[in-house]
Amino acid sequence: MKAKDTNGVAPAISHPDKLLFPADGITKGELARYYESVAPLMVPHLRGRPVTMERFPAGIDKKGFIQKDVSKGFPEWLARVEVPKKDEGTTWYPLIDDARSLQWIANQNCITPHVWVSRVPELHVPDVCVFDLDPSTDDFETLRKAALAVRALLDELGLPSFVKTSGSKGYHIVVALDGQSDAEVVGTFTHGAGAVLVKRHPELFTQEFIKADRGNRVLVDTGRNWPGATFAAVYAVRPKTGAPISAPCSWEEIEAGAIQPRSCTLRNLAARLAATGDLWKTLHEHPCSLREPFARVRAQLSDDDWQEANAARVRRPKSRSAPRAPRAPRAARPRSAKKS
Repeated sequence: MKAKDTNGVAPAISHPDKLLFPADGITKGELARYYESVAPLMVPHLRGRPVTMERFPAGIDKKGFIQKDVSKGFPEWLARVEVPKKDEGTTWYPLIDDARSLQWIANQNCITPHVWVSRVPELHVPDVCVFDLDPSTDDFETLRKAALAVRALLDELGLPSFVKTSGSKGYHIVVALDGQSDAEVVGTFTHGAGAVLVKRHPELFTQEFIKADRGNRVLVDTGRNWPGATFAAVYAVRPKTGAPISAPCSWEEIEAGAIQPRSCTLRNLAARLAATGDLWKTLHEHPCSLREPFARVRAQLSDDDWQEANAARVRRPKSRSAPRAPRAPRAARPRSAKKS
């Protein structure tokens, strides 16, 4: 199978009959065709963001692995960005800036591309912030209430929000940013907003990262907003039975309880898109400033609550990737990608 990119290059998909989702009969070729079909909608959301690949060479029933670095075994045309590690050395992240790059990662048995909240060259300045809702139980009504409570707080702060299914257990709620706040401000704001949610709805939310400490509450995970941290890309397939998709949905669907975290799948998304179009098409049309929302969140927390919230954020392990300016993206030296 081949898929043409905008330059007319058609990267071949090796071993298209390999089963990646054995229970569903979904092959590597079908995964690649899905990413080919959704590329016009997906690539604009991916462009310029460092990508971490979640790969399953033997299918999802076998152990997969995470790959960040593509310093070896990549095609010469693949754009990359070099990011310093926290201690020493660098990581060369792939950039998915066109359809053929998306096909290339599919050919690496990458089921889920995970992305940063920022883009090159300003990797220390997020252009979105993410609230990742991770429920502790399968109680969908609790999750639905939690999502609506996050939207209500963001509305109160003057921050229009977009939502997507995670394709796993929860929802990702996203706000487009104006690029005037660095990662420290964005990370502190989102964690503070999470603390406000816990304060207002202690029976519903938690910021306890250890599962045993959460009880039946929903974790409002704001750790996705730091350099090196990632969240599942919009329209990404997840390595779960049924091949669920992390798909945009509407707040009306959340209100009505009409869409659950795994409702959208590789095999039903085409029909959904025909009916809804890209619900995230306007995400970046009205980017938001965090200047006033940051002050309003700070005002809702006592000094002790603010210090505790930020102490908890600091205690949580973060990525080794440091928020230093990366080198400009470039194509790599000519090498042949390994077929698998």
